[in-house]
Amino acid sequence: MLNFLNKSKCILPKIRYFTSTSSLRNTAENLSKENETQLTKVTDKTAREAPIILTQSFDTYEPAQVTGCRQVWIENIDDVQERKLGIIELHPDVFATQPRVDVIHENIEWQRKYRFVSFAHSKTRAEVRGGGRKPWPQKGTGRARHGSIRSPLFRGGGRAHGPRSPTTHFYMLPFFKRVMGLTATLSVKLAQDDLHIIKDVEIPSGDHQFLKDLIIERNWGPSVLIVDKEDIFPENICEATDKLGYVNLMPAYSLNTYSMLKHDTLVLTINAVKHIEERLLYQLHRADSLVKNAPFKLSQV
Repeated sequence: MLNFLNKSKCILPKIRYFTSTSSLRNTAENLSKENETQLTKVTDKTAREAPIILTQSFDTYEPAQVTGCRQVWIENIDDVQERKLGIIELHPDVFATQPRVDVIHENIEWQRKYRFVSFAHSKTRAEVRGGGRKPWPQKGTGRARHGSIRSPLFRGGGRAHGPRSPTTHFYMLPFFKRVMGLTATLSVKLAQDDLHIIKDVEIPSGDHQFLKDLIIERNWGPSVLIVDKEDIFPENICEATDKLGYVNLMPAYSLNTYSMLKHDTLVLTINAVKHIEERLLYQLHRADSLVKNAPFKLSQV
């Protein structure tokens, strides 16, 4: 089945304007030698590689939903032309949850604010230059009593209750809202067909044009986030993405809601998928959930 799908990508573009069986046969026989050589290479390569079939096991964590596993094609990135290497089943509790837009929004706002420090600063009456003497006597002038022309009541005076720097906007989102934000974002990416699974991150060349042509051929969109389990990536893909500002690499332990939504396409390796499923399923079924629901304290960091 996989060999047929891979070979059809080379044949179908040449015969898309024909419908009858005889026309299809004649067109296939009249293919150029160049296309026949390319088809032979693809056939030989796919024949040597056994299809990858990765099924889902529910021995450790049974799904909380009745929905079945999501099945996704495993793609290659060693060539610009797309080939199906196999099928992987994704756990429904991670990749098929309810798309909670409100939880995703809370995660985005939290990631934007918890590292933000405001440096807006205004001077009080004590910090403004001047205003040391009393502007006029306390009594006898008929005017209101004042002790300094730098009072907040005067133009050019200090500001009462103004912003003082540095002001942090740090706060912690509840633990399980952060976990739910990851599962909801992964489910949305998969439902929108913006999630792709690849075998590994090995590419044959460090030329950025190869990766650029691959993204255009696969229709991966204007920005791509490639995630692997390890934080040390191969040299070729690091060199290729270094000149492409819209393609970023990230280890699985750094995956977050903001980065997934910032990029149009999310590309995961098989090892990254297994690692993400293992960690998120553990967090969803951990025994000390009541402790994790406790209010955040700085002393626990």
